[in-house]
Amino acid sequence: MRARRVFLSAALFSLTLLAALSAPSCSDEKPPVPSPPEEPPPPLQITNPILPGDFPDPSVIRVGDEYWASATSSEWAPHFPLLKSKDLLQWEWVGSIFQTPPEWSEANYWAPELVVDKGRFFVLYTAKKKGGPLCVAVASAPQVSGPYTDHGPLVCQELGSIDGAFIRDENDKLFLVWKEDGNSKGLPTPFWAQPMSEDGTQLTGEKKAILLNDVPWEGQLIEGPHLIKRNDWYYVFYAGAGCCGKGCNYGVGVARSKKLLDGWEKNPLNPIMKNNESFKCPGHGSVVTDSLNRDYFLYHAYRVTDSVYAGRQGVLDVITWGEDGWPVINARKGVGGQVLAKPAAWSDHFLSETLVQGWQWPNTRKPITSIAAGMLTLAPPADRAEDVIGGVLARSSPSGSYTAIATLDTNGMPAGTVAGLSAFGDPENAIGVALNGSKVDLWRRRGNNHETLASLDAPAMPGGKLHLRVTARTGHMFQFAMRGDGAPWTNVGGEQNGDYLPPWDRAVRVALTAGGVAGASARFDSLLITPE
Repeated sequence: MRARRVFLSAALFSLTLLAALSAPSCSDEKPPVPSPPEEPPPPLQITNPILPGDFPDPSVIRVGDEYWASATSSEWAPHFPLLKSKDLLQWEWVGSIFQTPPEWSEANYWAPELVVDKGRFFVLYTAKKKGGPLCVAVASAPQVSGPYTDHGPLVCQELGSIDGAFIRDENDKLFLVWKEDGNSKGLPTPFWAQPMSEDGTQLTGEKKAILLNDVPWEGQLIEGPHLIKRNDWYYVFYAGAGCCGKGCNYGVGVARSKKLLDGWEKNPLNPIMKNNESFKCPGHGSVVTDSLNRDYFLYHAYRVTDSVYAGRQGVLDVITWGEDGWPVINARKGVGGQVLAKPAAWSDHFLSETLVQGWQWPNTRKPITSIAAGMLTLAPPADRAEDVIGGVLARSSPSGSYTAIATLDTNGMPAGTVAGLSAFGDPENAIGVALNGSKVDLWRRRGNNHETLASLDAPAMPGGKLHLRVTARTGHMFQFAMRGDGAPWTNVGGEQNGDYLPPWDRAVRVALTAGGVAGASARFDSLLITPE
């Protein structure tokens, strides 16, 4: 047995040795084939505008897997819309920063800048101080959706202070950067930087000018600073020249520095964005980075086909970075992406218990509203009751050409009430059609001068329903019409030119109106806006 065990052990040793000798040496092994480099993720397929309608000076941040944005509301309340998106392309209006204006302010609600800093949420915004100048102010919230607590003005220079932004310097110190509104007096418009308390609610230390409008394309101003840090460089994206109106010449510039307070150089290829055949006067935006580390610029521009009448609309573009470290947007060809052929229709049949988001009213003139049984009741505030358009509830139009139809329930309407549908610029400039007793009037208000242009007998109204329609063409030509249930449309007066309607910084809106007498109120059962 012992001899057999020795023989088996020797055999196993021989087989093991043979296998070892026949195995390839390390020098004979083929190196592993490297995996091909990963392709960068494709950019979003963008169709502009992504925010059709009046969304000037947009600001955007990413919070987890969501994007949040806001925009200038100017003289419309509630102030500063809050919008939410999962993909930067489809947006939902979910609230507002302020339901009522901050106590210290009276007008000019511009340029909200959403900020997330070390897990804290802020909004920097511009407003006019009661009896005073324009100021940069700040509010904070425990979460981006609010509620926001206002901390009041941070800076109110004599010439005006606007367009605030937060950034941390190379020593992690929090700073406020803003524009001094010198162009209001024909003076330069420096960007100032000043340190802040760590809680972000007050300035400390001394301010220092870091950038100035000093090259020809910038014209009378630079504004809208938005700062980021990338690869040890600070970048400020900004707008230059005139923002608004038919004569606008806005553009986008960028500058960079290794330090926040000095050494800034402007891109020699500025402006990096100007007009093209589809959009004009791009500017005043912010940068956001998605979960795949792609950078995007959300900003505003006028759509050429809508002119100023649909307002400065929200547009989005990819940012690429050149080997020289400068950002490039759409190869300097203006707003990129596909051009939206037709915005979606919008309607409200008042089926919710409260107003859906997106309804607006003139600042300080909040109407009295309630919803019940699928009907909106609209009444003017008591101090505006005798004004035939004292109660206004409005929607931003998504394009310059559209049809809007409102249905008015005349049953039980208080005597003396005048109620209808309007193309509305502001309380002193509007055109509309309204039921006034037994008549349907076409009216015009220009420079607060109110006149009736045409008056027709109201149609037969089975069930008490009166349908009112406005058809807008190229943003400023309006045809109004009326009908009862099941009847054909009848024009009320001729086509009206409303090119005087939009204020310099706002769009024309579609508005429901009610007023005329103390106790006036009107019930509406729907509004439908269909872009053409």
